[in-house]
Amino acid sequence: MNTPGQPGPLDTGGRVVPAGWIDYNGHMNDGYYAVAFTDATEALLDHLGLGAAYREQTGCGMYTVESHLCFFRSVHAGTRLRYATHLLGADAKRLHAFHRMTDAGTGAELAANELMFLHVDGASEQVTPMPPRCRDAAAALAARHAALPLPRTAGRRIAMPGGAMPA
Repeated sequence: MNTPGQPGPLDTGGRVVPAGWIDYNGHMNDGYYAVAFTDATEALLDHLGLGAAYREQTGCGMYTVESHLCFFRSVHAGTRLRYATHLLGADAKRLHAFHRMTDAGTGAELAANELMFLHVDGASEQVTPMPPRCRDAAAALAARHAALPLPRTAGRRIAMPGGAMPA
């Protein structure tokens, strides 16, 4: 994923697609893309010190407030998936992440998931600033990733051709 000496996306793991994730069309069911990308999210949050251990210690955590999936190719049972994550932005309370899913064997791009997360105090369910060490880790990663090209589907929206909403 990374060229030596060059900044690259964060390697956020992978998995083999189980047969139970396949729908009646013989392809991975839409919902399991979100499950798969959750693995990448958890790896990102662990990297930043904001994962499950952080939640257990502080009662705070990152909540997904927006998610956009793009599907590029069919995925079948037994496919070895790889995830790479580009942190597009971070501030005191938010992370803007972009996950890319590829076929580990061929490198073919299979899907992408763009997400916005908020740092939330679980007890009050209020958005709160991240602790400085996590905020600094996120800012440093976002700064390194700023040198990367913007992913082609980042910021994409769903619309009819021509932008008009149907009557």
